[in-house]
Amino acid sequence: MTNEPEKWSNLEEVAEHLGVSKDTIRAWIKKNVIPYHRVGRQYKFRLSEVDAWVESGESAKIE
Repeated sequence: MTNEPEKWSNLEEVAEHLGVSKDTIRAWIKKNVIPYHRVGRQYKFRLSEVDAWVESGESAKIE
């Protein structure tokens, strides 16, 4: 097993991973509910953080 760092994912990849639109991801970013990181003007995600957020049930509380 290697100890490679996790690859950063972009907005499009996260939308596809979760099966939602890019606009939905943008709305969640604006509400500051999905875990994300800013790199300059881009949003980057770690899929492990996004999966943990979904599994925690926090994603179900979005209004």
